[in-house]
Amino acid sequence: MSRGALRLAVSRLTIKRSLPEKQFGTISRMNPLHVVTALNPAQQKAVTAQPGHVLVVAGAGSGKTRVLVHRIAWLLETQRSAPHNIFAVTFTNKAAAEMRARIEAMLRYSVGNMWVGTFHGLAHRLLRTHWREASLPEGFQIIDSEDQRRLVRRIIRTLGLDEARWPVKQVQSWINAQKEAGMRCTQLHDGGDPWRRQIISLYREYEATCRRSGLVDFAELLLRSHDLLRDHEELAAHYRSRFRHILVDEFQDTNGLQYAWIRLLAGDQGWLFMVGDDDQSIYGWRGARIENIHRFPQDYANVLTIRLEQNYRSTRTILTAANAVIANNQGRLGKNLWTDVGVGDPLHLYRAFNDLDEARFIVGRIHQWLAQGGRADQAAILYRTSAQSRVLEEALAAQGVPYRVYGGQRFYERAEIKDALAYLRLIANRDDDAAFERVVNTPPRAIGARTLEKLRLVAREGGVSLWQAARDLAAGGALAARARTALSGFLALLARLDEDTAAGPLDERVAGVIENSGLLEYYRRDKSNHSGTRVENLEELVSAARQFSYDQPEGESLLGAFLARAALESGDDPSGGGGVHLMTLHSAKGLEFPLVFLCGLEEGLFPHQRSLNDPGKLEEERRLCYVGMTRAMQVLCLTHAEVRRIHNADFYPEPSRFLQEIPMDLVREVRLRGSVSWPRYTPDADQADSFTLGQRVAHPKFGKGVVLNYEGRGAHARVQVNFEHAGTKWLVLAYANLGAV
Repeated sequence: MSRGALRLAVSRLTIKRSLPEKQFGTISRMNPLHVVTALNPAQQKAVTAQPGHVLVVAGAGSGKTRVLVHRIAWLLETQRSAPHNIFAVTFTNKAAAEMRARIEAMLRYSVGNMWVGTFHGLAHRLLRTHWREASLPEGFQIIDSEDQRRLVRRIIRTLGLDEARWPVKQVQSWINAQKEAGMRCTQLHDGGDPWRRQIISLYREYEATCRRSGLVDFAELLLRSHDLLRDHEELAAHYRSRFRHILVDEFQDTNGLQYAWIRLLAGDQGWLFMVGDDDQSIYGWRGARIENIHRFPQDYANVLTIRLEQNYRSTRTILTAANAVIANNQGRLGKNLWTDVGVGDPLHLYRAFNDLDEARFIVGRIHQWLAQGGRADQAAILYRTSAQSRVLEEALAAQGVPYRVYGGQRFYERAEIKDALAYLRLIANRDDDAAFERVVNTPPRAIGARTLEKLRLVAREGGVSLWQAARDLAAGGALAARARTALSGFLALLARLDEDTAAGPLDERVAGVIENSGLLEYYRRDKSNHSGTRVENLEELVSAARQFSYDQPEGESLLGAFLARAALESGDDPSGGGGVHLMTLHSAKGLEFPLVFLCGLEEGLFPHQRSLNDPGKLEEERRLCYVGMTRAMQVLCLTHAEVRRIHNADFYPEPSRFLQEIPMDLVREVRLRGSVSWPRYTPDADQADSFTLGQRVAHPKFGKGVVLNYEGRGAHARVQVNFEHAGTKWLVLAYANLGAV
């Protein structure tokens, strides 16, 4: 496109500021004082700051969305800015719609010319307008993550690569990571590494396929719009002149490409108004760079930094505790949340014996909350990993407490769990066609679509199951040698899984199937962001099988009963449209609840094992704890377990370091008091004696100790023992195998 034609195209898009005000839909201008009425002094300072670069460090619950909305209204009402001069970026479409609606409600007129949206949404708008300059077809199509995955799979197969060695999700994740780093395939070098050479080749073929088909993925939206402004100076100059005020929400969550795009758009003319909180930067695992918010005052001169520290959500006790935890991070921008809401209750701490006891306590407290007039949907249970939800879900369901899993699937509905259960179902019943279809090529084993279509045809014509059809085809000559070998291998695998695990306990059988089917290794090799979570979920399924083993059903096999229970839990939705909220800590950001349970506060779980030897990741774990604590409005309960069952083994974790960072005068330890005696079903059930305070006892793992405290009755009786070498532990007598010395 010639420079003259480009100049003409730009001029057509330019909206002259000299146009009458009615062109913007203005009915009447507000009294500017109305814009800042009811704002606190720090909020007013941010809203009314003179044009320039501003960094608003907005603490949890400090009203940052309110500040952004009022800032835009202030610019429109007092700075003579027009809606088309505003460029506002949020991280969700819901937040963008809410921001636009609140602005229009405040101003009482439409702001249709204003660019308000997500990074991807605004990049898409730019590319639709300038598709030719961006070297895109006019009707280019956006593909979502699932469509992108299918495309990557087709390319892998076209190139004749083994999907077991080149997992689709791993390749997809790698390509997206390169784009988010601003790297095209032509800019990458293999350095003599064969693996890197091959994956760069996959990236090159993927880009070529997208170009031929007119397809744009999410990562490409931003990279292509960045390159558009970088390579067309006159176009960039036009938008820099137009968007004089650029506002970015959740600045701490931006990745490198997003920040580079904003800087390119602002140039040396736009004023940047960045709102964020470095203490709430918790998405480093998906590319967010906390360095952006720290670099901003160095990248731009004379940045005005304003701190929003008044919290409107939580009690003073909750905020004091959260401040004490986050103070242990280094290099913070620094702030100290405060509130005039009131002191509130101390934090409640429960030291559970194991995860079952932890879940029992949480459900009991929720029952108390309901009895006192609270609602189930006012309570939230937050956990570090999604695998923790299984025990909690079962405890809530058993007590008839409605719940919903926020931002994710319920445990037995997760793909990796369904994969494992499908193998078990097929072992229990070879004629289960749905299970056969699910796992015949999971993990990938070169059984292609043509082979499966042939299988379905033979099964349909013969009136037999897919399993029987597979046996017939594997024994005959209707399939090519490669397909026949692959199919025979799958049949032999199922027979071997059945034979090798038939005599063992249920949990060992489940563990053997997960391991020997290749599922565990398949998900371990997956390099996507969720691979670790999926492995943990599979390990949790083994724990579920072990706990189920204690209750031998009548009239059916133990495996059959376990599969039936899993199917019923998957199909029954106890939420009724509302209920207790279960979610990972990452999903909880931006939410608030009167009653919050923060569970699993143990070293290796929270903070997670993967972060313990990395100072940067450990600080992100601490920020995650800070986010979790500041979700609570009135009551915050903290729990940890002395024993946790992970992958069919008992672990004895230390309490989380985050608990030790909370001043103990803010914490009240919860104890369920009562007399303590041996539960009737323990090995010592016939003994009439009970433990007494100060009595010396012995434990198989912890050794000798002294009884310090007790709580509960019968099966749930617990004692606190100070062991000579292991320190103080709470133990449930039903499981502890504790003896008198």
